[in-house]
Amino acid sequence: MYDVIAIGCGPFNLGLAALADGVDDVQLAVLDSRPEFTWHRGLMFEDAMLQVSFLADLVSLVEPAHHLSFLSYLKDNDRLYQFYVREKFHPTRREYETYLRWCAAQLDSLHFGHHVQDVVWNGSSFELTVERGDSVEQVEARHLVVGVGTEPFVPAALAGLPAERFTHSADYLFRKEDLLRTGRVTVVGSGQSGAECALDLLRSNGPAVSWLTRTPSFAPLDYSKLVLEMTTPSYVDYFHGLDEPVRDKLVKEQWRHYKGISSETLDDIHDVLYSRDLPVELQCGVAVVSAVARADGLELTMLHADSGKTFQHLTGAVVAATGYRNRPLPFLESLQSQIEHDAAGRWVINRDHSARGALEGRIFVANADLHSHGVAAPDLGIGAIRNATILNSVAGREVFRLPKSTAYTTFAIPG
Repeated sequence: MYDVIAIGCGPFNLGLAALADGVDDVQLAVLDSRPEFTWHRGLMFEDAMLQVSFLADLVSLVEPAHHLSFLSYLKDNDRLYQFYVREKFHPTRREYETYLRWCAAQLDSLHFGHHVQDVVWNGSSFELTVERGDSVEQVEARHLVVGVGTEPFVPAALAGLPAERFTHSADYLFRKEDLLRTGRVTVVGSGQSGAECALDLLRSNGPAVSWLTRTPSFAPLDYSKLVLEMTTPSYVDYFHGLDEPVRDKLVKEQWRHYKGISSETLDDIHDVLYSRDLPVELQCGVAVVSAVARADGLELTMLHADSGKTFQHLTGAVVAATGYRNRPLPFLESLQSQIEHDAAGRWVINRDHSARGALEGRIFVANADLHSHGVAAPDLGIGAIRNATILNSVAGREVFRLPKSTAYTTFAIPG
């Protein structure tokens, strides 16, 4: 019997395990079906930078002196002075994954190779059926944290393309050599992933490159200081108290806070375009309507937003940088009727990140609460705060002191 079982081991549930390490009255286990911890391997470019500060590690914004902080990792690996001299707050993506794996190696509460098949409520606890190799085990927990992450999303217009000529950006580096052998590669989508794939293709001096997006521009990430206050707990408090239609409207409007492109990447792309004579096509405000495979490649039918007209685009291969969506939860099917859903069929999430419903035990969510907690939900910087909130709620006491003031901006009506 555990107090908490966390399903899925991405950075957020890894951070939950890190904060729970040493909390004697909370017995926690993290189960993940993968054989080991990995993070975004298909997009691990040599020079890719994390888009948040090193303080957005697993623990520092709650417990800066924690033994699993990023600074502790640097010290343990004799890199602290080099990081100081470097004078950059943002680690590379490779180093951040190395830090995460360093943390995972020190936590006994992580259990890889454990696939959760089913979860039921037996009247007093959650009972999990877990596949482990050739055996099936039963484990119990008072509470659950669901952090199974997201999966690549492919829009219907691109879904029928042959696998040998198509890949999602999540698998770009695994398929790069195949792409370089085609005459033209088209990247569809203009978030950070799309920009990094386009830049890598341009630097490869291989096939002709097209970069197409339905957004009105290749928009930079809005990383200005006061806008960043919308990823703080203060804004989460405000956002959670709004009516559902207002929250949905704001999430759509605030996409540049978490889906834009870093200014550095945009500068790098422009530098490559300026310095080299490359066959390249960049077009914004266009959406894929349909796509078919032909003997000589792929034919995309594109809709030009401003004119309302369609045109044909021919290419050898497509990289779909079309984002991600929450993974389905088949193992929780028997509990869905006891969880409250909103008008859009999503879970109603309380401020402490637990799903509202009739169950005595609570089901908390990690990074599946964009609709209820706003644009901070996928931000690594909110992970430690979310996990501390969950652990405080499970323990029924203030295990971790949470910050009271996190923004200069006032979001609600004064008074």
